[in-house]
Amino acid sequence: MSDELRVEHVSKSFDGLRALDDVSLTLLQGEILGLIGPNGSGKTTLINVISGLMPVTSGKVELRGVDITNLPAYQIARSGVARTFQTIRLFRQLTVKENVEVAAVGVGASRSEARQRAAEILVEMGLQHYSDVQAATLPYGLERRLEVARALAMNPTFVLLDEPGAGLNEEEVDDLLNVFTSIRKRHILGMLVVEHDMRLIMRLCDRLHVLHSGKTIGEGTPTEVRKNPAVIAAYLGSSGGGV
Repeated sequence: MSDELRVEHVSKSFDGLRALDDVSLTLLQGEILGLIGPNGSGKTTLINVISGLMPVTSGKVELRGVDITNLPAYQIARSGVARTFQTIRLFRQLTVKENVEVAAVGVGASRSEARQRAAEILVEMGLQHYSDVQAATLPYGLERRLEVARALAMNPTFVLLDEPGAGLNEEEVDDLLNVFTSIRKRHILGMLVVEHDMRLIMRLCDRLHVLHSGKTIGEGTPTEVRKNPAVIAAYLGSSGGGV
């Protein structure tokens, strides 16, 4: 049986405001699951509680059947769950290569292992020619790629991607789609992708999970979700996401 990441009846409240309300989902290894919904629907909050950045109010998160709810973020990362951030968080004074190596060392790789892993991932992400370039000097689209490269350096089974296509033009989004498809096949990763670019989401994902006001309002294949009346009313509109 494939490894799986399972969220069961998770709720999260902030000062009485319920940001997540009884959300459950399952992500299988090798699957790409899109997490979509309007701004403020709880998508980033869900990634934060899965990755250990925030404690849950109720419910649990399981990885391979083991309860990882509210473990420290570094323990969850070492267990095989990596993430990227909506706001890019690079070590801007380090080189591209060093950024990736640091991520590998952070989950227990030796220095030599980290160097080898970084070299391979930079080729995979098309960043090998920028290896010795300071991260602060990268154009925005390559910063996004470096964020993903750092996540891959943690040798995860599951990756949580928070708006990886944000701010990218159409050509860059197409390139990102090809990169993610290749990553999934090569690493047999489970990927949870938060994204507002419906053109990317509908082409990339096997299944979609839709949140609105912290609650699940739809699940299924992209075709099924695009026809879901509740999702159309709350998020996609009559165009079905424009794709």
